[in-house]
Amino acid sequence: MLSRLPYLIATAAIASTFAASPARADRCDDLAKQLKAQIDGISVGKTAANMIYLSHPAAKALRLGCPSRTVKNEVYGQAPARKPSPEFQDLIASAAAIVFTIPKPDTLRGVKRCFGRVGILRGNDIKTRFRRLNMRCIRTKTDASISITRDSSE
Repeated sequence: MLSRLPYLIATAAIASTFAASPARADRCDDLAKQLKAQIDGISVGKTAANMIYLSHPAAKALRLGCPSRTVKNEVYGQAPARKPSPEFQDLIASAAAIVFTIPKPDTLRGVKRCFGRVGILRGNDIKTRFRRLNMRCIRTKTDASISITRDSSE
């Protein structure tokens, strides 16, 4: 019994160390709470597969992608119409400004620029880069979507 005593004391010390540490929220959950607090009308939905699903009246679909090996974060939005409304563009610009800590006028300019390039001359799938953000705008017959990411190397 005495030979087991040091092992029991060490095990108890390790267990008390882990039990005393405070629980930390995920950085992605913190971003979702910031979006909900700073943008009117956003509600936070389910979290699945490194995605937090959000909802807003101006968007058909809205989600926040959590960091992975290749990207830091992602903001994805799908407009309910083929031509995105100014409210939708403002929503995406606001979300990108909060997530990537860039001034909102810069993100709004990038979003408008990306949607402005979609069309007959350049096609319905545009990839552009603005202020170290990768933006991809896609337009279909019924809706338009945008995905904004930043590489993990930046």
